[in-house]
Amino acid sequence: MIRVLVADDHPIVRSGIVALLARAADIEVVGEAADGEEAVRLAAALAPDLVLMDLRMPRLDGAAATAQILAADGRIRVLILTTYESDDQILGAIEAGASGYLLKAAPQAEILEGVRSVAGGQTVLAPSIAATLVQRLRSDAPAPRRLSARELEVLRLVASGDSNPDIARSLFIGEATVKTHLVHVFEKLGVNDRTRAVTRAMELGLL
Repeated sequence: MIRVLVADDHPIVRSGIVALLARAADIEVVGEAADGEEAVRLAAALAPDLVLMDLRMPRLDGAAATAQILAADGRIRVLILTTYESDDQILGAIEAGASGYLLKAAPQAEILEGVRSVAGGQTVLAPSIAATLVQRLRSDAPAPRRLSARELEVLRLVASGDSNPDIARSLFIGEATVKTHLVHVFEKLGVNDRTRAVTRAMELGLL
């Protein structure tokens, strides 16, 4: 079971999200938060696998709450689910450590699959979000060092949503080797996580 904490300040919207998740046999909603501070407190108390986080909330916004939750427990994954898609909000959430960013207007099946993917260690970005990130970052990003052919192979599989074990099986290499390649990719692209590596590579036309 994927244990999910839902954080949204609108009761009707939050109830709708909870009802959607409750219909999935592999997802359990373990808590609901009406603001960012409550999300941080419940995440610490309940240790969910994933927090489904809105961005604009009272007392503490979603990006700040994400940063605090991950600072306290890096095992928790955060998937942003919001109606907002401005450049600053997207970047703020990604920089805070969110592993995915979807819009509430997305089809219900896409939201459920996003929860499963992010809980499984993958990165999920709505196409419009990815395009916005590429446009925002293209002009001022520093030039990266050249990636090797193998590093590009690994990065393409990351962009496809594959986990490290999946990549290892696909390329017939050890999981430790996959991690080493990713460390080199992060260093060369000047990023700190898989999500930023994918969006940076898209910006540079590598993917």
